Amino acid sequence: MTDIPRRAVSRTAKLAALPLGFAGRTVLGMGKRVTGLASDVISAEIQQRTAEQLFSVLGQLKGGAMKFGQALSVFEAALPEEIAGPYRQALTKLQEAAPPLPAATVHKVLAEQLGPDWRDRFVEFNDTPAAAASIGQVHRAIWRDPGYGPAGAPNHRDVAVKIQYPGAGDALLADLKQLSRLGGMFRAIQPGLDVKPLLAELRERITEELDYELEAESQRAFAAAYEDDPEIFIPEVLDASPRVLITEWVQGTPLAQIIREGTEEQRDEAGRLMAVLHLSAPMRAGLLHADPHPGNFRLLSDGRLGVIDFGAVARMPEGTPEPIGRIAALALREDAEGVVAGLREEGFVNATEPIDGEALLDFLRPMLEPIASDEFRFTRAWLRAEAARLANPRSPAHQLGRQLNLPPSYLMIHRVTLGSIGVLCQLEAKAPYRAILERWLPGFAPVA
Repeated sequence: MTDIPRRAVSRTAKLAALPLGFAGRTVLGMGKRVTGLASDVISAEIQQRTAEQLFSVLGQLKGGAMKFGQALSVFEAALPEEIAGPYRQALTKLQEAAPPLPAATVHKVLAEQLGPDWRDRFVEFNDTPAAAASIGQVHRAIWRDPGYGPAGAPNHRDVAVKIQYPGAGDALLADLKQLSRLGGMFRAIQPGLDVKPLLAELRERITEELDYELEAESQRAFAAAYEDDPEIFIPEVLDASPRVLITEWVQGTPLAQIIREGTEEQRDEAGRLMAVLHLSAPMRAGLLHADPHPGNFRLLSDGRLGVIDFGAVARMPEGTPEPIGRIAALALREDAEGVVAGLREEGFVNATEPIDGEALLDFLRPMLEPIASDEFRFTRAWLRAEAARLANPRSPAHQLGRQLNLPPSYLMIHRVTLGSIGVLCQLEAKAPYRAILERWLPGFAPVA
């Protein structure tokens, strides 16, 4: 079969086999102890083998398995180096590539979505995909655009043609249902990692991401908000149907490549521009780009950040909620009483449960370190230390964290923020993040 489900039994078997292999390795590894975050839970050898098998299977599957792998991959920087190292390459592959569809299937989708004369709309169409993702793949082509170019000039444009895998919706639902049963495996890789909220959110957004016309609408809104912007570039949408999206081609250096081999200057600037995008978009476009993995960003030759893939967005017509900036500013000013009151009002702290304000500031202070000074360099070591502090059951931070809630209205913002920080730590990017917040985050007044 050429569609994404292939054989449903085969897909289900691959996913279902994961916890069985994990259980066997756990038995073999009994009694082993290593230093690090998971020292009291499972051996490094078992973690490594579990991760290798997990991401190998996720990489072979499209649909929800790969989408979930991409969502998890931005947190790679939080893992201990001895565990992250062996499968960092597999994570990068999840961000950038997947097995391609046969050309005949691609042509069939194009004919269904654009009409039987679809070839007449292109000067050239490359059957080999330039990129692939969780629910579709991208082909490079030359578009015959009557509205482009000065009089007498060729009306040709380089375009990206995103084509949705046949059966993508069914595969997404089936994979996410299976993955929801694998929480124990992910805790073996990273104790304290609860994947259920992430899976629940991914399920909620499947319908939106499958609708390329809705994605085109979001991309047009971003493009209008950032038209002629000197720092952010959003490609123009040229045509859209439910399962085919045609946009201007973005030529630039992928962030995954900059993470691997970019100069310090490139990494710093890419990080700064990512922060500008994610903090300014709710105010400027009323939207939040909600898929912050490196495959969705390019550093252009003119210095701008090119942004692609607008299938996952959060609609924020009122901009970023003002309490986020206000409470962060109160915490930087060491106003424990104000922080407790603000968190209670927003539902992060139970209305009746007592909480130690000074302990809460101790809990928050390391998280706010990136905006406590004029400049900050995100690093893998910083993120690993934070992950260890919050995940260690014996730490005061872990104990206090159990008293806090994450209100549903903040779930998307929280996930995107964590994902963006994960990418900034992979980049090891230094920038004036506090000034960016002062410019774009409501409620975050300049800190004296």
